[in-house]
Amino acid sequence: MKFIVNVINIPRWQVIVVAALLTVGFLAGSSFNVVSDVEAKTGEILAAPESFSHLAEMASPAVVNIRTVKTIKGGGRVFRHFKRGPFGEDDPRQDFFNKFFGENHQREFKQRSLGSGFLIDKDGYIVTNNHVIENADKIEVILKDEKRFEAMIVGRDANTDLALIKIKPERNLPVLQFGDSDTLKVGQWVVAIGNPFGLDNTVTAGIVSAKGRVIGSGPYDDFIQTDASINPGNSGGPLLNMNGEVVGINTAIIASGQGIGFAIPVNLARGIIEQLKQKGVVTRGWLGVGIQPLSEELAAYYGIENGKGVLVTEVFPGNPADAAGIKPKDIILSVSGKKVETVRDLTSMIAAIGVGETAKIKVLRDGRTKTFMVKIAKREDAKITAIHPRKGHQEELGLLVAELTSEMARRYNLKEEKGVIVAGVEPGGKAEESGVQMGDIIKEINHHGITTVEDFTQAINNIKDGESINMFIRRRNREFLVVKMTK
Repeated sequence: MKFIVNVINIPRWQVIVVAALLTVGFLAGSSFNVVSDVEAKTGEILAAPESFSHLAEMASPAVVNIRTVKTIKGGGRVFRHFKRGPFGEDDPRQDFFNKFFGENHQREFKQRSLGSGFLIDKDGYIVTNNHVIENADKIEVILKDEKRFEAMIVGRDANTDLALIKIKPERNLPVLQFGDSDTLKVGQWVVAIGNPFGLDNTVTAGIVSAKGRVIGSGPYDDFIQTDASINPGNSGGPLLNMNGEVVGINTAIIASGQGIGFAIPVNLARGIIEQLKQKGVVTRGWLGVGIQPLSEELAAYYGIENGKGVLVTEVFPGNPADAAGIKPKDIILSVSGKKVETVRDLTSMIAAIGVGETAKIKVLRDGRTKTFMVKIAKREDAKITAIHPRKGHQEELGLLVAELTSEMARRYNLKEEKGVIVAGVEPGGKAEESGVQMGDIIKEINHHGITTVEDFTQAINNIKDGESINMFIRRRNREFLVVKMTK
């Protein structure tokens, strides 16, 4: 009680001053320091905007509602199910149902769908998703002021799910500007505007949840993940930064997920949109190699400390890489001075190179770097799909072999300096199941001596499918082993 009395007797102004000082001291010792540290490192104030109103007012007029109509023949599963009539085969009304739903009378039905898009210039060019307008018989664009236009397809690219359509406006229209998606940071605020479930010009806000997402939609997956609400109908709409610039094109959602949406980075879309505008189609570069990621074991084997690079598994005869001299087991380190760290990096870099242009490709071969000047060809998906090369013996057995060099021998502390060494073992493959390990030296196959990769290939060629393969190997200068597997 004494403490309470003393406090009550303190003049009120002194209590307020003390409380204020304590509060300032507490904040200065905690969150204020955190914010100042972040500002010192990034130069940014990490605070939520007071309002998104100005951005929405500025950008919304350039976002459009897209409605399409597609003709579906045959009526789909529901109508085919009822072609026999709901009362059985013996029903006297069966002739009536046969007339309208029978095999010989395929009716046409109109399927309607919704999507979004945004204007990129005053001539009426609109960016959207390919899946929004694909196979559409009619495309209608509705502006924010309710004016309607019929649109034509300028070009589309299924590989990236991008499309460019055009309307003929009577006046200059508001447009959105492209930003720089490479400068986006995880945690940065973004805004999505679109037409979810037909609800025109819906504005939602969130943050960048992740970058570089691969969701299995195609060979050029590189999505921005955001928790800004994206729903069916948002497809093709813009993802905006706080300056009102387009940093992504909203494209995909996870059906069972909440707060998980994906947008195509505008830096990936920019060149594709320009090609569609100029030519109506997208042309991509082609190197002519089969590739795989560089595993931790392979990186260690080749002495690549950072583990970055892409392993060439196959070189297609007559294609650019083959003509330039690139070989299987080369590790691609860079393309025209840009580092290659992943398979996705290489695929995107080559695709972006113009047909006929020359790329400087740096590889690692037998511990030494080599540079090849490669004239890039045109990627033709139909021809690539038709390439079904027979699996090599190394792939069939689930291992990678290489000829032993003096440098490899030193790296693995081996006494031998000639022979064939196991450079990689595929998880779950025949070799791993049989007990083969990286660094094993293959001495014999079914009693035939092995000193080169050609010896290995010839020995396996002489064994028929279903027959046994007996590999006589030496492991780490110590023991000889025999491993068995079936071809």
